[in-house]
Amino acid sequence: MRENYREELDSVITSLVDMTDLVQTALKDATRALLGADLTVAEQVISNDARIDAMHDDVEHRAFVLLARQAPVAGELRTVVAAMRMTFELARMGDLAAHVAKIARLRYPEHTVPEELVPNFERMAELGGEMIATASATLSERNTAGALKLADEDEEMDQLRRDQFKVLLGDGWAHGVEAAVDVALLGRYYERIADHAVALGRRIVLVLTGEAPEGANWPNTF
Repeated sequence: MRENYREELDSVITSLVDMTDLVQTALKDATRALLGADLTVAEQVISNDARIDAMHDDVEHRAFVLLARQAPVAGELRTVVAAMRMTFELARMGDLAAHVAKIARLRYPEHTVPEELVPNFERMAELGGEMIATASATLSERNTAGALKLADEDEEMDQLRRDQFKVLLGDGWAHGVEAAVDVALLGRYYERIADHAVALGRRIVLVLTGEAPEGANWPNTF
């Protein structure tokens, strides 16, 4: 019976890895839709978010079943509870990617991001994707080294956000209030995706080591 329990617990972790892959794809495609004014891709991202939400519901249910039927203790209990929180983080990241796609759809056929900010958003998307990939690798390989770097990578994301505001509030901004609001919202979405990745990394480290990383850059969310 315990062997079956371990298999079920491992299956939950595998599903979390699968969710990170879906979220990473959603972010990449949402950015492609945004910067390329691609309505078809935007619609795909919005539609596919239902699959991420369904996986969230499934993983959360299976984790609850493990809690109720197996009464896990110590490290196993930590893993089950963390999995329930991690699936929330991933679902929220998927929602944020869908929000990006919805803005791209709203402004189609126009390009939402002014040309001077395209490199900024390209780097935001690249960095966010790298952070999600790091979380996925840490989960699948049970190696905390990558996860411990996530807080530092989040600092770069915060700097990219500050750089956006410098452009938005600068004398050279000539794109109007509507575009400024779009850029501010979009920047916030990417920043929050990174924040969720850091929270995800913190929980992974806690599961693997029994101790959560501490410091100003690590959110105390467990």
